[in-house]
Amino acid sequence: MNKTLLIGGLAALTLAAGGGVAIAQQSADGADRVSRAEFVARHVQRLTAADANGDGTVTAEEMRAARQARMAARADGRFDRLDANDDGSISRAEFDAAREARGDRPRGPRAHRGGHMRPAVAARMQAREPVVIAEAQVRAGQTFDRLDADNDGFVTVAERQAARQAMREQRRERMTARHAERQASPQAPASE
Repeated sequence: MNKTLLIGGLAALTLAAGGGVAIAQQSADGADRVSRAEFVARHVQRLTAADANGDGTVTAEEMRAARQARMAARADGRFDRLDANDDGSISRAEFDAAREARGDRPRGPRAHRGGHMRPAVAARMQAREPVVIAEAQVRAGQTFDRLDADNDGFVTVAERQAARQAMREQRRERMTARHAERQASPQAPASE
């Protein structure tokens, strides 16, 4: 159970931090590669920031509070970008200018979620045991080691892409196997 929670927490952290398998940011030296230390630090950063009481673990409540703080900061940033004259309110002209600058392009699937979690996700988060930061740090190191295909101490864009592709193939295989199992299992007789 603890291992599952740790993996889930690390996966959530990975997705939140950069999406996909690894973080697609440049390293401190400006290259399109990430060292082990940078990779682990980036994965642990959000957990450390969320650990409000500094006990080395992150509870569901701490994670929820950190998520709400990030959402509030993003909302403040959006407001500040729209409020061109810094008067504390957004005029129709400022709103229209922002829409014009954006090109009125579609905003994507996340735009209408309203920042609320689906009830099933919220229930799973509530049921989780605290994430131990030290364990997440070890797990991030292990993830880095799996991604670093050439063992040079860095994860490159090519290595990230290869890992992403391998994950897609594994997911397809699992889905194909599940579909085959469903097809092979006898259907329950219709009730009369």
